[in-house]
Amino acid sequence: MKHAVYMDYNATAPLRPAVGDAMAEALEITGNPSSVHRFGRLARRVIEEARRRVASLVGAEANEVIFTSGGTEANNLALGSFDGAGIVVSAAEHDSVLGAAPGATIAPVDGHGVLDLEALERILQEGPKAPPALVSVMLANNETGVIGPVAAAAEIAHADGALLHCDAVQAAGRIAIDMASLGADLLTLSAHKMGGPQGAGALVARGGVTVVPVQLGGGQERGFRAGTENVAAIAGFGAACDLARDDIADQSRLARWRDDLEGRIGALAPDAKVFGAGADRLGNTSCFTMPGVASETQVMALDLAGIAVSAGAACSSGKVGVSHVLKAMGASEAEASSAIRVSLGWQSHAGDIDQLIEAWRALHARAGAKAAAVAPAA
Repeated sequence: MKHAVYMDYNATAPLRPAVGDAMAEALEITGNPSSVHRFGRLARRVIEEARRRVASLVGAEANEVIFTSGGTEANNLALGSFDGAGIVVSAAEHDSVLGAAPGATIAPVDGHGVLDLEALERILQEGPKAPPALVSVMLANNETGVIGPVAAAAEIAHADGALLHCDAVQAAGRIAIDMASLGADLLTLSAHKMGGPQGAGALVARGGVTVVPVQLGGGQERGFRAGTENVAAIAGFGAACDLARDDIADQSRLARWRDDLEGRIGALAPDAKVFGAGADRLGNTSCFTMPGVASETQVMALDLAGIAVSAGAACSSGKVGVSHVLKAMGASEAEASSAIRVSLGWQSHAGDIDQLIEAWRALHARAGAKAAAVAPAA
């Protein structure tokens, strides 16, 4: 029997039941975490326990975690702490990184979507010296799942006296993260990509790194992010971090399903292209084309078939456009405008792949028949 199929985990993951329980418990707490009475201390205790859990997920110290409203705010907090003339970002970064540093120098990626390390080194050596400089490289791309060479980029950045910021939003809960091994000085996380609540994130700032607050006021989060903390969302964030380790162990299963999906797509449409297939990728993500059929058409047709996928990043309401990530990888306009992203997660099943293939095959057949009907006679 067919059921609604959710395949858009890179946009947001379904809330885990244990996370909902943790949030419901926190919602029963009355106190403001900045209050010194017993009610306030109870709320503070919830926040600090969550801070410890978030830090543990990425090998950081609890006092290095700054809670924010999500990944976008954390990225803005990180990049806004540096002179734009001294920032270098990869061409495949999330919009919240590119938008936070409009004056940044763009480092290219190759055809697989992997940062060109030689180009990065050349940019740092030849570019203006405007310390403190910052290099921003995402750990896993939200559209293709391609895993970036963050540790190598950090080594290059540090050799030139620059710091390294890593947007790890899509990687958390999908691959193991250790800030020291990555060489990251700043690292961004978001709860809702790993089964936590929307509206909770964190910037993890290595000790000694200067962060310039964007929001000023009551001095919460050690003065780095003013405003009363969202206790329930932060509690859910902490619970999601505990559960994220199970997701990491589950990636091999999701990768098998992804590979099965891509193999079957290739058999149905040999001219379909899988982006990033030649690079190391997250096991849950696939981005591929249906040649001649617009991404928006595919998303809508699959939605009518009860299947939720996306045409790339889901960062503004109703937005469907040509991906800057795919264009940076050298994709043609036609390829970029016919790509969809499928992303799996903790509630996914093998049967979901079958249901997607069935709907995709039907759409592909209709599109082929339509193309043949309008083709000029020989």
